[in-house]
This record gives sequence, C-alpha cells and structure tokens, in this order.
Amino acid sequence: MGCFFSKKSKRKSGEKEERTPTTTTVEATTTNNAVPLGNNTDEAPKQYSWDKREKVDPKDYMLTGLKDVTVGRLPGKLNGQQLVIQECENCNIYVFDHSATITIDDCINCRIFLGPVKGSVFFRDCKDIKCVVACQQFRTRDCKKMEVFLCCATQPIIESSTGMKFGCFQYFYPDLAFHFKDAGLSTYNNNWSNIHDFTPVSGENNWSLLPETSSILDFVPAPDPESEFKSVRISADPARSIVPLTKGGRRKDSEESCLFVFFAGEYTTANARKLIDEATAKGFVLIQTKEVSMRPEDVKRVFQSNADDLVEWITKGPVIALELNGDGVVEACKNIANEVFSGTKVFTSDNKNTSSRDVDNFFNFADMQMGL
Repeated sequence: MGCFFSKKSKRKSGEKEERTPTTTTVEATTTNNAVPLGNNTDEAPKQYSWDKREKVDPKDYMLTGLKDVTVGRLPGKLNGQQLVIQECENCNIYVFDHSATITIDDCINCRIFLGPVKGSVFFRDCKDIKCVVACQQFRTRDCKKMEVFLCCATQPIIESSTGMKFGCFQYFYPDLAFHFKDAGLSTYNNNWSNIHDFTPVSGENNWSLLPETSSILDFVPAPDPESEFKSVRISADPARSIVPLTKGGRRKDSEESCLFVFFAGEYTTANARKLIDEATAKGFVLIQTKEVSMRPEDVKRVFQSNADDLVEWITKGPVIALELNGDGVVEACKNIANEVFSGTKVFTSDNKNTSSRDVDNFFNFADMQMGL
C-alpha cells in the first residue's frame, strides 16, 4: 500500500499543476517575416485521470503520538482506506467507519473501537489495551494484557503475547450493518473464541475467555458527550448487536444441541435473527453460526438422507446455519420451524439422538470451507 505513505517526488509537480496557463502576446512589428511566439488559442490543456484524482493527505489516515485525548474517525471519513495508529497513550479511539487494514503499534492503556476491517487488524508492541474489533484477520505480536471483544472471519492469531482475553463482539451504531457489507464481512462468521497461539509456552496459557457477564461498556466506554463522536448513537446491548452473541468455545450447559439452517432467500438474514430471538426467549443458548456457500456434493455429505430435497436450494446463495443448545432444544426448534417459518425453506435436526451428528457434519464442513 504505497499510495498514502510513499515518499514525495522531488519534482514540483503540484506547483506545475497549479500554474495558470497564459498566452504570449506578440507586439506588432513592421517586419513581414515576424514569427509569433507562444500559443494564442483558447484551447484548455489536456486533463489526465491523475490530474483529477483527489489529493490524499497521509495525516488523515494516521493517529500518532497522542496522549489523554479522545480521537478517531466518523462515518465516511476513512471509506475503505487504511489506518495507522501508533504511539498513543491513555486515549479513547473510535473508528466508526469501514477500512482496508489497520495497524496499531506501541500503544499503551488505550480504549479502542474499530469498525469493520476488510483485511487485517495487527497489534504490535501494545500493552493494557481494551478494544472492540470486527475484521477479516486478527493478529497480535509482542503484546501484553489485552481484552478484546472480537468478530473475526478467520482464526485469530496471537504471537509472543501474554495476558490476552477474548469475548464476543457486541455493538451497534446506525451505519454498522452497511459498514460490514462494504467490508465484505458476514455477521454470521465469527471465530472470536477459536484462538491460535503461534508461540505457546509449556505449562502456561497466554490467552483465556472473558466472563460471559462481561459488559463491553465497562471496557470501552461510550464516547464522551462533549466529543466529536456524540452524534453517533451507539449501543452495546447484546439484543441490538449487529453480530449475534455466541457462547463460542465455552463449555455447553446441555448435551443437547440442534442444527438449524436457512437456505438463501429474500429474508434469510432477518429470519436468522428472528430465530435467535425466539430461541433465546425460550432459554436456549446460541453456540455458533456460519454463513457459507455449498455445492451439490457438499449437501449430500452434510445432510445425507435429506440431501435430495435440499440440493436445488443451494443455487440461490449461501446458507446460514446456527447451533442452539439446551435441554429440549430439538423439539422446540421443530415447533418454531413449523409455526414461524412455515413458508421458508429450512433444515432442522429431527431428533436429539442424531442432532449432535448434524451439528458436527455441518460445522466441520464449514470450517474446512473457510480454511479454519
């Protein structure tokens, strides 16, 4: 990404572009052989695409050397560009926009919110960081004591890092759903608890999961009402979160789980959210979710005896699958499917004796599909 931070050309191209074209006036003479000097036409100079390109100020994409302040970017300010955050101390940093990549270096005691990042978020040499992050790839190196509420499409990686704690992303602001879409991220692909420690130490654990009762605003507070971010209406209520709250890798409360799959349609995402609301209202727990595309051979391998009825539906787009857990969840999901989603193509586990196999078949396939 050389466009923002490459060295400036020694040629004064900017001055050349800003110079106003002029015409040369030739004084009349009595010499018949006089040759006019210059161009007397009114023809405008030719414009090239690079002349029309909006000038980029690298400082708009950097937060550097700040202390004891509230800073960041409002919606529309980054608009898919990269951002560099470095050498900040005791700052509240809010990035309410989507971006390409974000690197955070040498920061201490900061609270950070990062809106959806299409590529990677990379923390290096940071300490005492509390953050909320949504991204395609998440990585830390040489970091200490970080508490991260994460939505990550791939497996998060820590390297030479200690005291790392993770929780599930729970956040809302009005533009957040659009920013997820602009960043190419699905709210149903979240591997927040599936951490890979690149440099494990025998007998020690460099990472753990935050308590389920953890409240994001206790870690990353809402923007100060006096700050420039006061106009952004945020909520950390799990019921309003764009990303569904999942139990992840924590121990399940029940041995009974159910697989519920929505096939592509006009209201697939909304239907999945409605199912979550219906099931959690009955006391069941959402363990994990995935949104993936399937081929006919995938359907046969995953759904086995039910495959023939489902093959035609995968051509319409990705499926959204959910694992719900709790005693009696299979029967409850079958009732919800019949009563609430009778006009929608879904798959739900048929009985609790085979439901665990359904869950394993689908999510093992999904993890392989996504390279996890």
